[in-house]
Amino acid sequence: MIKVTFMGAGSTVFARNVLGDCMCTPALRGLDIALYDIDAVRLDESQKMLDAINRNVQGNATIRSYLGVENRREALRGADFVVNAIQVGLYEPCTVTDFEVPKKFGLRQTIGDTLGIGGIFRALRTIPVMLDFAEDMKAVCPNAWFLNYTNPMAMLTGAMLRMTDIKTVGLCHSVQVCAKSLFESVGMENDPDVQTKIAGINHMAWLLEITKNGKDLYPEIKAKAEALTEKHDNMVRLEIMKRFGYYVTESSEHNAEYMPFFIKDKYPELIDRFNIPLDEYPRRCIRQIEDWKTRSETLTKDPNLSHERTHEYASYIIEAMVTNKPYKIGGNVLNTGLITNLPRNAVVEVPCLVDASGVSPTYIGDLPEICAALNRTNINVQLLTIEAARTLRKDCIYQAAMMDPHCQSELSIDDIVKLCDALIEAHKGWLPEFH
Repeated sequence: MIKVTFMGAGSTVFARNVLGDCMCTPALRGLDIALYDIDAVRLDESQKMLDAINRNVQGNATIRSYLGVENRREALRGADFVVNAIQVGLYEPCTVTDFEVPKKFGLRQTIGDTLGIGGIFRALRTIPVMLDFAEDMKAVCPNAWFLNYTNPMAMLTGAMLRMTDIKTVGLCHSVQVCAKSLFESVGMENDPDVQTKIAGINHMAWLLEITKNGKDLYPEIKAKAEALTEKHDNMVRLEIMKRFGYYVTESSEHNAEYMPFFIKDKYPELIDRFNIPLDEYPRRCIRQIEDWKTRSETLTKDPNLSHERTHEYASYIIEAMVTNKPYKIGGNVLNTGLITNLPRNAVVEVPCLVDASGVSPTYIGDLPEICAALNRTNINVQLLTIEAARTLRKDCIYQAAMMDPHCQSELSIDDIVKLCDALIEAHKGWLPEFH
């Protein structure tokens, strides 16, 4: 029997997508599913929801819940696959802290979960927990695959790959919807038959090629983008494509804070010009918390609840490894010479073939030099944050923030240090001791 352990199973909607997908897959019927969380209420809600889906799709799965750190090792025992979807510190208090403290220094953010000062501190409080997971896995399921969905993707996946022996791949859904989002933005009909080539780093991978029947679609796409006159939600990405030649995988609200060009206190008119939603992630969290008060009734108390397979990668990866039927994903893996003009100790997002032998990433070679240059500015922050987590040196935190494109474009070197110190103090109890 194949065992799947879901870490952070209180993420009820995401647990439904990933585990519901598994139960809908004929080759995966009869799974042993372990749900792990530290929130008893949310864990119980997920159990009830998944029990209903299991009955109604004839998944024949065995589903058990494990609450609290004291039961974590039992949840992991004998697992073949471990899906990670935790959020250390939740919206309150930690995400609020990540946004409110920087505001006092004049630093505004949109999402704050991947790069920037918010991404750095989210990584610093999450990496120690994931290293604890790795220790437990080494003891009770050393050969399991760790499927990481938690952000900051590159930092957390990099920490697992470089600081543990656990087989790890990072997963995001921005690759699957990249071409679709571009077509929608320029008013073209989405075409599922187009061929794409995407590579780079998570949330800043590049649509290197988009073709149909051998024809390059970029000239038509760029002409349509240039003709747009109305404001829309994807203006930052189209500006990046205009200036640098390639469309980027993740949303405009994300990429607005990965580069130094868009959120600038000196030029407040840029926020309106590029339709940038400052404080978007806190608003999203508040909305989701409010929506859950009514949605939870449907998901946890509907005995007829069913499910249709989504585009999330996890079930397809598990199916490919179990059946040895190959499946292609966009995976986050260590750069073992895959992208030759990016650092080898970075995590890159490249096409990967999955089968019974595991995850086999594709060699890309050199990215276009401007794409690599923009990626390196983000990789600098990622590597220094991992170094801070590895060494527990406070100066590495400062250096990571100093290298961040948004921080360095807005703050002085002294204020960056002061901001880091303020966040270290505000996050007491959620961070290890740094020296």
